[in-house]
Amino acid sequence: MPIPFEPSLDLIITLSAIALLGALFAFASHRAAQPADPLNPRLVPWRPIIVISGFATLVAIVHLLNLAGVETGRP
Repeated sequence: MPIPFEPSLDLIITLSAIALLGALFAFASHRAAQPADPLNPRLVPWRPIIVISGFATLVAIVHLLNLAGVETGRP
């Protein structure tokens, strides 16, 4: 059965970025929710990683919508 359309490289990269950034967001959220251990300080600031990966995921979703033909900019 043939594929109804040929996926472009932009679509593949965008979907991969959404998956990877979403996984990073989930992992950072999990790590930030762990209780603090005073004897073993955290070396990675997980909360800024949550914010940055969440923002980048939203930007990638908007890019995916633009690839689908939805106009998200000013008219």
